[in-house]
Amino acid sequence: MAERLCAGGASVALVSRRIAPLYDICKRIDPSGKHTFPIEADVRDPHLIQTAISSIIKRFGKIDIAVNNAGITGPANTPLQDVDIEIWRDVIETDLTGVFYCMKYEIPAMLKNGSGAIVNMSSANGLVGLAGMAAYTTAKHGIIRLTRSAALELAESNIRVCAIAPGYVATPRILDSGKEALDYMAAAHPMKRLATREELADLVAYLLSERASNVYHGQCSLHRWRIYSSIIGLEVSVKAKEGMEVQALSNLRHI
Repeated sequence: MAERLCAGGASVALVSRRIAPLYDICKRIDPSGKHTFPIEADVRDPHLIQTAISSIIKRFGKIDIAVNNAGITGPANTPLQDVDIEIWRDVIETDLTGVFYCMKYEIPAMLKNGSGAIVNMSSANGLVGLAGMAAYTTAKHGIIRLTRSAALELAESNIRVCAIAPGYVATPRILDSGKEALDYMAAAHPMKRLATREELADLVAYLLSERASNVYHGQCSLHRWRIYSSIIGLEVSVKAKEGMEVQALSNLRHI
């Protein structure tokens, strides 16, 4: 996503618990170093996130767009009663509370600008239940509800907030899962294949762009589910490329 946004002309700040990989990414996508800014910060720490946002504004002058993408899954196939309390806290604080902290400090910067766009990364697990991954599923559901609330609060301030809920995406970690696991994941999608990182990045770039200026909330999922977007005063259903369906609902008070 950073590569796609940088290629589209954006100056990009990358925030991670580990800064070393960020240096490699920045060097690859922006050899001059003028348009990328690596920052080491843990989204579980509100003070570090507040400092990171201040640093970004100092470096680039303002924040126009944001992608809140930090997340961990926690253990799979673990019954709820067997989930370790510290693991539960870690997943919720990283995946859900971390998004809250980021938005808490991104939004004032965008209000100062008079505009902005935010994309929060949920998951298909945020739309359905999944046995054995209670913490992750809870956090991803929470992101969608948090996004809905923020979208309604900020719509009249010219700040759009959307959530993306991907199914299985062909990341290096997923691709290392082995053929049996990959076949299972692909079979879970109507198109019988995984989404690509490029497809996800393109969707993020679209939602952050002026082309999506009338979309103030969305639950967007690649390949596995429909895309639901709330658009003021409009009710349409259109077929998008790659078999995705966008269903826009005119609902001004409730999403």
